[in-house]
Formats: sequence, structure tokens, C-alpha cells
Amino acid sequence: MTESARPPAPPLVVERWFNTDQPITLESQRGRIVVLHAFQMLCPGCVANAIPQARRLNEIAGSIDGLVVLGIHTVFEHHAAMTPVSLEAFLHEYRITFPVAVDHASTDGPIPQTMAAYGFRGTPSTVIIDREGRIARHSFGAEDDLALGLILGNLLSART
Repeated sequence: MTESARPPAPPLVVERWFNTDQPITLESQRGRIVVLHAFQMLCPGCVANAIPQARRLNEIAGSIDGLVVLGIHTVFEHHAAMTPVSLEAFLHEYRITFPVAVDHASTDGPIPQTMAAYGFRGTPSTVIIDREGRIARHSFGAEDDLALGLILGNLLSART
């Protein structure tokens, strides 16, 4: 996708944040590459593949200026089991230290607001947002480490 054809990233509509003292907006991250990791704690693919990848990427991002990892817990099933209290324990047990938002529930059905705005087909989903706040990549399912690294390397090395 050419840079000029990238759609703008919708704002995150969240109920609360974990692992940060202040709420985070995509606007506040302008100038950085944002890797938005959408997951559910009861999603096998998230637990086996996507969460470990996001944790590794967050460790690497600490030494790379201009790269940030954000999580969004987007619950579209098993709502009673995946509460913020359960999520807090999950984040602790899985040693997830990057900021994680709780997607805001919808009043129209089971699909939360950010999930609907981004058109997520399920979890895990990965969205890479460029420095200007546009979607550079939107994928569903396990993301290949090498492919993710190449995309991020290209975005990070691009002139601003």
C-alpha cells in the first residue's frame, strides 16, 4: 500500500488502561510507529503466538526510538469471563508490561467499539500505524516475525 493510500487509523475507544498512568491516544503517539495488538485472554492463538510476539516486540521497542507497542483487549465472546479484574490477573501472570486498553463495549451488540471501527475479524489482530497516524498494515491471525520486522524496519527507516 502506498503511503498516500493509507487510511487514517480510527481513534481508540476504551473503557480503561492497564500498565500506564495516563490514558493513551493515537494522536499522542504521532511521530511514532504504533503496533496495535488486539487480543482476548481466552483466545488460544493470542496466548500461543500473538502475545509472546507482542512481548518480544515491546522488549525490542524499548531500545528503538519511535516504536511503541499497545495492546487492546477486545472482547466479542465470553463477556462474563473476561472482565477487567480477570484481565489484570492475566496481564500479571503473562508478564505483559506494555500499555493495554480495554475496548469499550457496544450498546448495539457483542462487538466492542474499537473492534468495529477497525473491522477486526477476530483475534489476534495486528495493526501497524505509521508516524502520520495512518494504517500501514492490518492483519488477522498470527503475524510472521520476519514479515513484521521487515514492515517495521521499512517504516522506521523511511524519511519523516
